[in-house]
Amino acid sequence: MAQRKFLSAAVRPLRSLIKADAFAGLLLIAAAAVAMASANSAFAVSYHSLFHTEFFSSATFKLNTLHLWINDGLMVVFFLVVGLEVKREILAGHLADPVARRLPVLAAGAGMIAPALIYVAMVGGDPQLTRGWAIPAATDIAFAMGVVGLLGKKRVPASLRLFLLTVAIVDDIGAVLIIAFFFTAGIKLGWLIAALLVAAVMLAMARRGVERGWPFMLGAVALWVCVLHSGVHATIAGVVAAMTIPVRRRDGSSLLDDIVDVAEGFNARVVVPVFAFANAGVTIGGAGLAGMIAPLPLAVGAGLLIGKQVGVFGIVWLADKTRFAPKPADCSWAQIYGISIFCGIGFTMSLFIGELAFPQYRLLIEEAKIGILGGSLLSAVLGYAVLRLIKIRPEIERPEQP
Repeated sequence: MAQRKFLSAAVRPLRSLIKADAFAGLLLIAAAAVAMASANSAFAVSYHSLFHTEFFSSATFKLNTLHLWINDGLMVVFFLVVGLEVKREILAGHLADPVARRLPVLAAGAGMIAPALIYVAMVGGDPQLTRGWAIPAATDIAFAMGVVGLLGKKRVPASLRLFLLTVAIVDDIGAVLIIAFFFTAGIKLGWLIAALLVAAVMLAMARRGVERGWPFMLGAVALWVCVLHSGVHATIAGVVAAMTIPVRRRDGSSLLDDIVDVAEGFNARVVVPVFAFANAGVTIGGAGLAGMIAPLPLAVGAGLLIGKQVGVFGIVWLADKTRFAPKPADCSWAQIYGISIFCGIGFTMSLFIGELAFPQYRLLIEEAKIGILGGSLLSAVLGYAVLRLIKIRPEIERPEQP
């Protein structure tokens, strides 16, 4: 009995950590750290071979490496969760209220434009490097919310957490649109029509009142196969599938929420960490000092660290001063500035877009990774320091809720 009580007490903190906001972010950071360590150790060759060795050669089915299966296959779950979260927010969440969504939509837009402008300015008009303009555009929800979770509710009140989460969700919408419109080439009309037909069938199932999740998941797999061969990036299938899933059943329960409950945990604890482990491993020594201070990594890092905070904080200040949209309640400008810095954590989506921007140039992908990792890490550390060191005003500080 005593041993059982001891074990229960020992695992209780772990259970609390798993349920906390910080866990997903910490797991993501750990996966990236292991990837970096592996790529810069005696196991570097084995690490890269694991993900890039071809299983087979086929002109009709391009997923012939583990890296492609992760980026074009497993990441569909990530985009499915993004789509489900976006749909839920638009229909019944913070984005459902036109007044409430005004500020985060503005902030997300400015937070994508400013980094892109800084990036383009710093690469000097090089047409090859300009393709990476969208790399510093998106905010990583898991990473950012994970670091925020370490700060507690006093330093980051609920209104500010909701603001950051909404900005990141709108960022994801923008990133999905960027992938769909700017990284699509060689459309195969037959497969695209097939994908549209599958999506139409899934919409018909929703209208006819199909209330089980498995028919929609089968439809999502079929949709993924069609999109994979269509020329549109395969992960877009996850977002399209999410849009077809109905919110409510006849008994009032939510099919969308049930799928999110299952997919979100798998996404946070498996998909995103595996993606980070497969994509964050850049060989620093191989890049050398010249590679680390090349225009591409500096442009990406500056876009994340400087562009994000300037864009987000600047538009929030302007919207509040012009009374177009008030700043988040119960927080100071210093807290808003700290959260604006956190928006520069662009890890997952930035790595993903980096792979799409330079598909035939591994050196440029590696340089982009250096900029992403550096910019995201500096944004996380600086944002944490700002929110940790600022003095909370008495009228803002509130006791923790039990």
